[in-house]
Amino acid sequence: MSNLDAAFFALADPTRRAILARLAKGEATVMELAEPFEMTQPAISQHLKVLEDAGLVVRRVEGTKRPRRLAKGGIEAMDQWLRMLRKALEKNYDRLDEVLATMEKHKKGETR
Repeated sequence: MSNLDAAFFALADPTRRAILARLAKGEATVMELAEPFEMTQPAISQHLKVLEDAGLVVRRVEGTKRPRRLAKGGIEAMDQWLRMLRKALEKNYDRLDEVLATMEKHKKGETR
């Protein structure tokens, strides 16, 4: 659960969400990730460290470059947790539909 806490903390920042959105298109270096932001490379590196610590991004060594990409495990862990919430929400809506349908039947029965 602590990794989920770190992941959602990481997602709380709009810059980190934008970095993840960019990485969804493919690997990128720190310099490539820094391009659209009015931020220094060290600031982007700090954001990347938060994303890496949260398990959302991994880096690969390619000579002197360190391209980053999305980490499948971290994304899947969040997705699994959100899927559990969606299922619970669907059950709640199904129960509400049943209650409303029962109320509608009773209402129609009373007017006749």
